[in-house]
Amino acid sequence: MIVTLTANPSADRAVVLSEALQPGEVQRALSSREDAGGKGVNVARVVTAAGAPARAVVPVNAHDPYRLLLEDTGVDLDVIEVAGRARANLTITDPKGETTKLNLPGAELSASEAEALVAGVVAASEGATWLVLAGSLPPGVPVTFYADLISAVRERWGSASPLIAVDASGPALAAVVDTARPDLIKPNHEELAELVGEDPASDDDVLASASRRAQSLVPGRVASALVTLGADGALLFTAEGTWRGRAPRIQVASTVGAGDSSLAGYLLADLEGAAAPDRLARSIAYGAAAATLPGTQAPTPDDLPPGAIAVTEFPTPIATS
Repeated sequence: MIVTLTANPSADRAVVLSEALQPGEVQRALSSREDAGGKGVNVARVVTAAGAPARAVVPVNAHDPYRLLLEDTGVDLDVIEVAGRARANLTITDPKGETTKLNLPGAELSASEAEALVAGVVAASEGATWLVLAGSLPPGVPVTFYADLISAVRERWGSASPLIAVDASGPALAAVVDTARPDLIKPNHEELAELVGEDPASDDDVLASASRRAQSLVPGRVASALVTLGADGALLFTAEGTWRGRAPRIQVASTVGAGDSSLAGYLLADLEGAAAPDRLARSIAYGAAAATLPGTQAPTPDDLPPGAIAVTEFPTPIATS
């Protein structure tokens, strides 16, 4: 069982244009769609579509239109009642696949709502193999929310606690890495650079820079790291080694949710007992499949690109004194 938390859910609205976005102008859209979004919900949708057990913990108002979208996903839900409504995120994609995103702030959680959310996640984690904490934090909770939640889960379940994956960024991810030692983090290149206090714009070699940064975290502060690199594929770092996977050639429809699908693919492979290179390959395949679909659709096994994903061991940077 994979349990996910989406603390700051969103209704994801995707608009496809017939030409490049022109700020300040009136343009007509070719199509639009709306999906129940939020990173944890996206992961749960992909896992469910693959036929594996998943449960999504989501704070949502009983009268929020988002709730109907959520229930239509077919994902098993643990709904935590809150007063506010889910935010809306808008994605605009042009014919070349260029994506513009507008992410709105979520509703503020009260102290009692935040406590109920923690209790709900702790309860849902019983017997789970993985717990995924994904996405931004809503207003009203401290940046240590994920780190504190990890402590609460491990304190309650001890040696029976699930493995914990965190897909977040900024101060929330930094707090987790500083104090909670997660089993897996899934930053992209820019998020990883921010985590270690560096500027990715100055990188001459993205792969070497990402490797150096991740090696400073794994395994001392983080058990493993899956670093997504878009068209450059992804890197996986564990205590046993480092691997690079190359992305297949695809026609991009929307990159929204591709990282969430990558994480879901990795976890699905782990549930099957796959070795690290195979987990990385499955991750890249699912991320690529998601990028070929419009909006925030959850890819199924039938959507995976044909052919094998090339995965090789990746050199570890030589430490200098």
